[in-house]
Amino acid sequence: MPLPDDGHTGSRIREQRRLRRLSQRELADRIPYSLSLLTQVECGARSATPGFVAAVARALGVDTSKLTGPPAMALLPSERLLGLVAPIREALDRFDLGPNPDLTAVRPVPKLIAEADALCRQVRAAHLRAAADALPGLIVELTHTVWTAPSTPLWRALASAYRTAHDVALKLDHPDLARVALDRMGWAAGRASDPCTEAVQRYKRAILWRCATSLPLISSGHSLLAEETSREALAVAGQLHLGAATVAAKNEDATAVATHLAAARDLADRVGGEAREVHWLSFGQVNIELHELGASIAMRRFDDALGQARALKLPESMLMSRRARYLVDRALVEMEAGSAKTSLRYLAEARKLAPEQTRHLPGTRTTIRGLVHMSRRAPDSLGGMARWVGM
Repeated sequence: MPLPDDGHTGSRIREQRRLRRLSQRELADRIPYSLSLLTQVECGARSATPGFVAAVARALGVDTSKLTGPPAMALLPSERLLGLVAPIREALDRFDLGPNPDLTAVRPVPKLIAEADALCRQVRAAHLRAAADALPGLIVELTHTVWTAPSTPLWRALASAYRTAHDVALKLDHPDLARVALDRMGWAAGRASDPCTEAVQRYKRAILWRCATSLPLISSGHSLLAEETSREALAVAGQLHLGAATVAAKNEDATAVATHLAAARDLADRVGGEAREVHWLSFGQVNIELHELGASIAMRRFDDALGQARALKLPESMLMSRRARYLVDRALVEMEAGSAKTSLRYLAEARKLAPEQTRHLPGTRTTIRGLVHMSRRAPDSLGGMARWVGM
């Protein structure tokens, strides 16, 4: 189902009108302009004048930026969100400043290492706010400690904390901060002399960028693991193939997608079971199926995606963050199939399961916009969901 064009004001007027459950006639009766003009503006046949936009905004009770600004305006972070990410940014900036003279007490090394692992676990459980609150202090303590008493376990823990900072920033829609965190992860992983950690960092960079440099990053990750034969290395190598499949899907290269998914399946057979303990990647056959679904969505092969989504059986042990992502993907493909009620149900389930993550997933907004486009008058539940994401 084609989504409405976000590029003109008329499509946003139609979207906001439907969210307020108004027909074109009902909106036209509230503004000093004709129904004919409103109809032409909504379909893009006529441009909206500033006076027309102002009148519609007053009638709908919204700011004019909702109707004229780029769609990303609604995704700008709130002050509350900035309050979460600003301390993380400050902690990342201390990476090369040496020991911190302002620290009066630092936890013992075993506790710092355990905390880095615990925060990784919190993000996988979709407890983003709790992880974001604790992360800056941990990074500051780890940074101070690696400068005063460096060791391989400490460098690994710091790399893990930086990786968690990347995950939090990305899930909260701060890709610029996620890039900084990945740079720091590479810096720490290199000092840990840990090829698997370095390869995970290349995987994360490739997925974040998804551009011309992504495939060389995947290749360099595999090169780092060329001499490694451990279960850990096999799982990371398999995850790199999943990253390559994701990049290939963006480029609509179905052959490359199939090749990399097949390579990942072979490695999953060798790993045996789901490698949840390996760098928190959850590499295994179910994760491969989830990536196959994501690739079909990226290539807009929604018939394939619908079959894949409905066939997927997630184990009870599936991490909350991955389960929420699946629910949003399922909602998207159900919407594309015209099943509005089913789509909204899955979206509501994702919101209930992992609200912080679901709110910032791009697929959430895409699905809501599609559902609004399908509805002559958006039901209250859809209107509430749209307000929740800032539409």
